[in-house]
Amino acid sequence: MSSNIDLVIFGARGDLARRKLLPALFQLHKAGLLADSVRIAAVAREALDTAGFIADTLKLLKGENVDNDFDEKAWQGFSRRLTYIKIDFAQKKEFLALKDWIVEKRTLIYYLATPPSLFGSISRHLHDANCVDATSRIVLEKPIGHDLKSSGQVNGAVGEYFSERNIYRIDHYLGKETVQNLLALRFANRMINSQWDNSCIDHVQITAAETVGIEGRWSYYDKVGQLRDMVQNHLLQLLCMVAMEPPSSLQADEIRAEKVKLLRALRPICDDNVADHAVRGQYSAGWVEGSPVVGYMEEEGSESDSSDNETYVALKVHVDNWRWAGVPFYLRTGKRMREKVTQVVIVYKDNPHSLFPETEGEANNKLVIRLQPNEGIQLEMVSKKQSLKERLSTEKRTLNLDFFDSSGESRIADAYERLFLEVIKGDQWLFVSRDEIEASWRWCDELLATWKDKKIGTKSYSAGSWGPSKAEMLIENDDRSWYQA
Repeated sequence: MSSNIDLVIFGARGDLARRKLLPALFQLHKAGLLADSVRIAAVAREALDTAGFIADTLKLLKGENVDNDFDEKAWQGFSRRLTYIKIDFAQKKEFLALKDWIVEKRTLIYYLATPPSLFGSISRHLHDANCVDATSRIVLEKPIGHDLKSSGQVNGAVGEYFSERNIYRIDHYLGKETVQNLLALRFANRMINSQWDNSCIDHVQITAAETVGIEGRWSYYDKVGQLRDMVQNHLLQLLCMVAMEPPSSLQADEIRAEKVKLLRALRPICDDNVADHAVRGQYSAGWVEGSPVVGYMEEEGSESDSSDNETYVALKVHVDNWRWAGVPFYLRTGKRMREKVTQVVIVYKDNPHSLFPETEGEANNKLVIRLQPNEGIQLEMVSKKQSLKERLSTEKRTLNLDFFDSSGESRIADAYERLFLEVIKGDQWLFVSRDEIEASWRWCDELLATWKDKKIGTKSYSAGSWGPSKAEMLIENDDRSWYQA
């Protein structure tokens, strides 16, 4: 357990801090995973004192605790860690208030839960107020820019004051138990690892579907779109964890180096193949979970009647290396989908000769790795029916590993709990390197430029569906289909 740590959260009154960061820190405190000496400074522009912030945080955490077993004793200890500091991030002189809070010879962790446009100026003001030393760490939330050029500007601005070994770029998917379990699944099990290549695997599907829409963020989202919002970071990180080569060790540098190699091996989607390798979609009015919802252009805050921004993306991706030659990776992500689900499906090749004709074409083993809503791993396989009447009839069966049921814990830790712990320990293995950011943006930029140059618009899909019909054709043209549980 690391001691002598001070954590400073910029943007502590924002949505991310309230929904994720403060609840995660409280859970770590309850679990005894924060040293008694750890202090937390909440920094925001709002005029508020520490007592007011503590009272608001108590209300927030009680609201989070839906099972009504709020731990008052744990709260008393946690509240003593908290200090609120009002700072206007644009005013250099106001950072002196933070300087007064800092104690020498303690490691400072700055968590920037702010827009990326502020990353550079906050870093500069911290430096100018003598709030940064060689041990200071900084945590950056996505997005790191909106393309390769802007990501370089953001990383460069922060890099002037913090060394790369002290910069922690968040992709919260990497904090999920199931994503980390991919490393154990692949590299701790010879049975799995020995069949993890193009000799055994037919194709891979990665799905991140949301039932929610824009949630009042139309003006922001219309400048971003689903490719930038989900593919450039979350889906490509999942692809890396599935497809990267075994690292020589579990050290951060080794894992991140293999992910960079994988990203650089992605075949570009450009003029030559965009028509049958990429689909853009935008949701129209429909029904989600039994309730009517409006289309993207009717959402609250919409500012145009002609936006062609994508709320859905489906891609067929190839990795040009020895392991994955000939194996397509089908990626899809969208808003206002039928179900909220994030999963990776490994579809194995069928046997070259079947002794059981009734299973031909349907007997592919499938390894389903679920990130949400219920984290776990399933293996679909064929077994004999339990019957005396039939000689050797077969049926599909599923082996299920549910992480919650098998953990013996009352809850699965939130991703941010794990990520906070790794920052405190000073381990970057679950964080994204600058090289990864740049490699993923370089690949996405080419696709975005192709869409723009060829004037490829969005295909409409009804809210509550699985996306545009063209996305079904993307995979069905290869005699495959999207996995449905």
